[in-house]
Amino acid sequence: MKQNTISFKKEKKMNTTEGSPRGTNKSTTGIDPRVKLSLLWIFVIVNMAYADILSLMDPASIIRGIMAGNPLPAGGLLAGAIVMETSFAMVILPWILNYKVNRWVTIIIGVFMILQIVIGGHGPYYVFFETVESVCILLIIWFTWKWKPVVEPI
Repeated sequence: MKQNTISFKKEKKMNTTEGSPRGTNKSTTGIDPRVKLSLLWIFVIVNMAYADILSLMDPASIIRGIMAGNPLPAGGLLAGAIVMETSFAMVILPWILNYKVNRWVTIIIGVFMILQIVIGGHGPYYVFFETVESVCILLIIWFTWKWKPVVEPI
């Protein structure tokens, strides 16, 4: 009868770059900046959606009034769709744009989104959401501004 042996090999450390000085992570935080930006944009989108859902329960909300049959301002649905689609696009754009273009697009869209969020609602619940969303977008802008492209050795 053949006996199975188990060998214990030392595993390599995860998230390190072979051949890099000090074997450090590619970025200072250990997370690819594109991943970080995409996750932060997803966080913003979920907060925006939930703020809109809560607005349906607020009797003073414009959204609830529209759902009850009040007329929608001309272009209101289109404006809302543009704001949301812009956020969705920002999840993907860090992966397809080059570094310089991505940097400026993220900063410009970030400022645009903060303006849309600030003018978007009312009530204490909305102020809470708008604060969280705006701080997160400011963090996105800051990460994008501080992001340095990785120069791979030849």
